[in-house]
Amino acid sequence: MRQQAEDAIVETPSCTLRHMLADALVRIRAQSRHAVESLSSEDASAQSMCDTSPAKWHLAHSSWFFETFVLQAYLPQYKPFDVRFDALFNSYYQRHARCIAQPILPRSQRGLLTRPGLHEVIAYRRHVDQALIDALLGDHALPDASLAVIELGLHHEQQHQELMLTDIKHLFSLNPLLPAYAAASLRSTSLPLLQWRPFVGGLVEVGHDGRGFAFDNESPRHRQWLAPFALASRWVSNAEYRAFIDDGGYRDPQWWLAAGWATVEASRWKRPLYWSTDLTCEFTLYGLQPLDPARPVSHISYYEADAYARWAGARLPTEAEWEHAAAALPVEGQFIDTAPSELHPCMDHPAASMYGSVWTWTASPYVGYAGYRADPGALGEYNGKFMSDQWVLRGGSCLSSSTHLRCSYRNFFAADARWQVSGIRLAQGL
Repeated sequence: MRQQAEDAIVETPSCTLRHMLADALVRIRAQSRHAVESLSSEDASAQSMCDTSPAKWHLAHSSWFFETFVLQAYLPQYKPFDVRFDALFNSYYQRHARCIAQPILPRSQRGLLTRPGLHEVIAYRRHVDQALIDALLGDHALPDASLAVIELGLHHEQQHQELMLTDIKHLFSLNPLLPAYAAASLRSTSLPLLQWRPFVGGLVEVGHDGRGFAFDNESPRHRQWLAPFALASRWVSNAEYRAFIDDGGYRDPQWWLAAGWATVEASRWKRPLYWSTDLTCEFTLYGLQPLDPARPVSHISYYEADAYARWAGARLPTEAEWEHAAAALPVEGQFIDTAPSELHPCMDHPAASMYGSVWTWTASPYVGYAGYRADPGALGEYNGKFMSDQWVLRGGSCLSSSTHLRCSYRNFFAADARWQVSGIRLAQGL
């Protein structure tokens, strides 16, 4: 992964790159801080389930990443803000934990961290930010080799910005008061006509093309054969998914994978995660809102997406099909940085395309491409170690940053995950 980043920036003069990274660092780190401005200390400390993390932990972990893999790795004179944070805010970097002989705090226990407080975590962020800026633009103590890791850290932070919002939403949804993260009412939207876009298929190239930043799991670029296929021009809507429910979709095992049906029965799923029992409202970052039939159905698991596609007489696209269809399109759509007042997915965004609004589930398991090699160091644990029992999502969501995405970007979650802004785009063979 580090080599991927180094290849992407090697042609940029060091002085120019340092200023570019400093500007991006200030902007992106400020976005994280802005995301928690409306939260109380209690909001930022609570954890709703083992798959989520407190907002405070996200803020601290992204700082830990920079402190560990940049400041301490490249600046022998750097003094950590608090040496105890090394164990508290390490997520899953086992090699680093073994090097410092400190166990990683179990993910399920992050909500027990009443100390340090939110104010101390914010002070920690300021300490790390100042050290990074000083080293980048001051005495230039950071070697050029560190710049690729800083770029990686900024994309890592953008991932946590989205996770912060989805985790806050899940937390608030469990509060009987159904609090709103932001004060607004959802506007009414229109539903574009669904059309099928045909693709002839053939031998195509997928994977990162080497231009700009990419994570290691996007490489190597390779050829893949695609049979002719068609892709829906938009995502599945709330109204369309409601028809699946009304037709007994959650009561009929014929549409479900065996593991999916077992999950439906064990978890007693009857509707998407945030829909009300009467199917008239859904919980959003704006609190409880009327269910808009024209918006994309969201917070759908892979199991639900696959079952709906079978019921609709279609299927989910493979990730290669999705990437081939999106390759010629700009990264435009509904994103947190381009439409900051739209914190819930919509279908009629003026720049709507293959990107934004909701992450698209694909029919592809998350595995490495042929020839994939993870970085041999601790950073190699970023993506490769999760290539088991996960499914690929593409395209980003309304809570993603547009500058974080590209055609080859591969997101991944377990088949039963529903708290992310994930949805459905149908495909079919020709």
